[in-house]
Amino acid sequence: MNNIERLTVNADKSYEVIIGDGALQEVTKLISNKVSQLAVIYPKDLKSHFENLLSVLSSLDLKIVPIEVANAEDSKNYQTAISVWDELGKNNFTRNDLIIAIGGGATTDLAGFIGATWLRGVAVVLIPTSLLAMVDAAIGGKTGINTPAGKNLVGVFSSPIGVICDLAFLTSLPKPDLAAGLAEVIKCGFIDDVSILDIFENEFDINQPISLSQLTVLIKKAVTTKAKIVASDFKETSQSDLGREILNYGHTLAHAIEKLEDFKWRHGDAVAVGMVFAAELSHQAGLLSADEVARHRLLISRLGLPTSYNAKSLREVLDVMAIDKKTRGNTLRFVVLKAIGKPTRLEGPSDEILNKAWQKVSER
Repeated sequence: MNNIERLTVNADKSYEVIIGDGALQEVTKLISNKVSQLAVIYPKDLKSHFENLLSVLSSLDLKIVPIEVANAEDSKNYQTAISVWDELGKNNFTRNDLIIAIGGGATTDLAGFIGATWLRGVAVVLIPTSLLAMVDAAIGGKTGINTPAGKNLVGVFSSPIGVICDLAFLTSLPKPDLAAGLAEVIKCGFIDDVSILDIFENEFDINQPISLSQLTVLIKKAVTTKAKIVASDFKETSQSDLGREILNYGHTLAHAIEKLEDFKWRHGDAVAVGMVFAAELSHQAGLLSADEVARHRLLISRLGLPTSYNAKSLREVLDVMAIDKKTRGNTLRFVVLKAIGKPTRLEGPSDEILNKAWQKVSER
């Protein structure tokens, strides 16, 4: 096993994010001797990863309850939640037992929600298998499922007892999925750690395979940023400043795109367009320079990510935004930038500002 990095997240409870090639072996250290059975939630397309986990767990004398769910966003619904709860009930799952999730962000979101709601809270270990999940979904304690009305509208704030990011999972990740994960990494650069942007500008070539050492650095920086922000405002209730809300940079439009496209868009692709839109809003509001907006487009496009969306009208997009979690009453709220690395809030932007920003991202 290669070098293992450990980062601590302090939220509703303190837990470690374990990063490294071969980090999966660390899972046994997170299992208390009080645990008598494990429920392992995994998507059907990642059964091989589930089997790898089983081989690691084979040294433990524990009952393992495998729970296979649908792939990606198809699993994040109340029907799946009910079926998982039923499975836990059939197996007399107690508060001393443990849920392990191995899969992408949808799987970790679902499993976190199940863990937070079964018996009002059982321990969960998250093993994200995509870059997006490693730097975003599995970090920070946001759990949830989708409803017909929108994405993540039903959920609970609840941290896992540990997150394991085994870089070996990323070696076979398709390039579009890797790029989608890098969207959340570069977001951390735009809102906080500008050294991330320097890496993408000076050391990164999307046409060359990304090395595990580069991934380790980028994951550590993104997790460090998110951990710092989450620790200051776990439940996104800060009124004096933006707090955790700054992590929503690019997400107001992103969630609308995902809903309008029936969750067929990759989350990172939608966030990429959302960040360009947020940058354009910042510029139209007189906060961000044209050069800083251009920097968004250049870096995002260099990663092979989209910078425009023209499948729907602004009216359709605004209707979906109106029920997003980031809206307050009838007022649209956006996280924008007054400079790179300096986020702020834009509430109730005028129709003129919205139309001008939309025109910029809806052009081919």
